[in-house]
Amino acid sequence: MHGMQPSSAPDIAPSLPPLPPPSRLAVLLDLDGTLLDLAASPDAVRVPPALPATLARLSARLRGALAIVSGRTVGAVAAFFPGLVFAIAGEHGGAIRRAADAPLERPPLPALPPEWREAAARLAAAHPGVVFEDKPHGFVLHYRQTPHAGPELGRALTALLDGETELFGIFPAAMAWEVRPRGVSKADAVHSLLGVPPFAGRVPLFIGDDATDEDGIRAARDAGGFGFRVQETFGDAAGVRAWLARLASSPEEAEMGA
Repeated sequence: MHGMQPSSAPDIAPSLPPLPPPSRLAVLLDLDGTLLDLAASPDAVRVPPALPATLARLSARLRGALAIVSGRTVGAVAAFFPGLVFAIAGEHGGAIRRAADAPLERPPLPALPPEWREAAARLAAAHPGVVFEDKPHGFVLHYRQTPHAGPELGRALTALLDGETELFGIFPAAMAWEVRPRGVSKADAVHSLLGVPPFAGRVPLFIGDDATDEDGIRAARDAGGFGFRVQETFGDAAGVRAWLARLASSPEEAEMGA
């Protein structure tokens, strides 16, 4: 989820298949590692100066069919882009805000035992450099600053759940372990967004960078759209931002592709 060095955009455009014009697309984007450069911890992530304007232009070009689909909370995502209006699916689909003034929608999910949160926080404190990120329905242990701790943290979390894996799971991410309820994923977020305007009837395009995005990528493809992995298609988040800027400025009926 969170890496170290910001990177520069590639000199050439990515090789993509021909895409529908913006008026027929629905663009759904992961946040960390896709829109934003990775950082040592969740709080260290920064928004590049040009990105808000790019997203504003893109949302207008897509006539509102733009969404960020993230593992972060809806509030945390919105705080990165004050004043911008687009749909946000947070907590891997555990919460959705379809518009700036829309109510927060939450599917019914089991409550995480509070003692698990307390144990995970102690576990992070016992490993300097490990970051504990609390969420409404789960938590994350980020070990990017101490990569050697990853296997030990994974074993400790497995022992913590102690077989209680029917309702909850341990999900690997980029240099992180996340514990959250089963039965919700970025695929659920994609399907939910595509069910209502302005996304309904459009061709979905999902971009993500790590294991938690695979469900969203598959969901977009299964819906007759496109799912792209950052590293394979764009190189890095800077490449994604550069391509989105071109899409936001493309002629209304132009096809985007190779």
